[in-house]
Amino acid sequence: MRLKDLKNEGHLPSLIASFLYFDVSFMIWVILGALGAFIVQDYGLSPAQLGLIVALPALGGSVFRIAMGILCDLVGPRKTAIGGMLISVVPLLWGWLFGNHFSELVCIGILLGVAGGSFTASLPLASRWYPQRLQGLVMGIAGAGNSGTVFATLFAPRLAEKLGWHNVLGLAIIPLLFVFVAYIFMAKDAPSQPRPKPLSDYFKLFKFKDTWFFCILYSVTFGGYVGLTSFLSAFFVSQYGLPKVSAGDSVTICVLTGSICRPIGGFLADRLGGTKVLKIVFTGLALAMLGVGLLPSYYAALILLIMVMVFLGMGNGAVFQVVPQRFQSEIGTITGIVGAAGGIGGFFVPTVLGILKQVTGTYASGFICFAAAGLIALAVLFLAVHSWKKSWMKSGQAVQAKA
Repeated sequence: MRLKDLKNEGHLPSLIASFLYFDVSFMIWVILGALGAFIVQDYGLSPAQLGLIVALPALGGSVFRIAMGILCDLVGPRKTAIGGMLISVVPLLWGWLFGNHFSELVCIGILLGVAGGSFTASLPLASRWYPQRLQGLVMGIAGAGNSGTVFATLFAPRLAEKLGWHNVLGLAIIPLLFVFVAYIFMAKDAPSQPRPKPLSDYFKLFKFKDTWFFCILYSVTFGGYVGLTSFLSAFFVSQYGLPKVSAGDSVTICVLTGSICRPIGGFLADRLGGTKVLKIVFTGLALAMLGVGLLPSYYAALILLIMVMVFLGMGNGAVFQVVPQRFQSEIGTITGIVGAAGGIGGFFVPTVLGILKQVTGTYASGFICFAAAGLIALAVLFLAVHSWKKSWMKSGQAVQAKA
């Protein structure tokens, strides 16, 4: 496999546009988490309330991902993405000009979920341009747009200290508009765009157990990534007494590592097989999260959390190396469904961490629960592989040879 194949066998401008759209949208999606310490200061939120606020964009993203996934198959990823970017301006304007009450924060958080829905338009736009043998790499590159978290965690706290967190939401509109213009000129729907089906046909995907397998696996990998991204800033401030900007820098190191590892996970999945990579991912994730649950020193916790993000990033790439091979003709809708599961996971991670901290008085219980989730995902993976070896190989799909 050579990187120049991305140019020769597909549409490179659309791949770049997919990355840019996902990148800026992901920045917007997690921005409340990056500003969490400042919001707590203004509103005096409890750990449970903060967990809810920073988790709401993930929950909203789950709903919007399904809707946008269906739209991708009906009208194409390009139009879906353009509409998503226009709607994403609304919560940013609301938070910038208003957003003075807790109830408003709830609404803003849910509407930010539209930016999270970008996943279901970004990946199909890229995927449909490329052959099966490049799917892991292509989906990994497009999905590496989750590096947008770096911009949120690195710059949002610094700007909030000088300008206030409301103004940071207003400033986020600027890069969104730049990407909007670039996307219009660069993105193009692939000729392989399938004909629209009756709406009821898309919901038949829920009848396949493979759909649920992918949902469970992605709810742990992507849910863990976005959930920790939203929560770790407050965790570093509360547990280790870090200044807000330093806490944001620590989160940036973690999420940047995870973002880089997404295309690596997809590339390795192309070479070794997605399920083999995922077995390593969930085993490593459980062990690393257990280490974090011991609440070691700050530097030890940071190293362990970097390892956690490495496994989560690789897991995200590996899951979506397998998905297009099973559901290529419904890639938009299945991306929405599986992506929604990831968003739900992203909602539960900070919510559970916040609630367990408030109930037990320690973050240890929440991280240990996450370690247990990694082991559950590993068990589900073994069950899925057993099922795929029987059903997919009968249908003659070559991917099963790697399972």
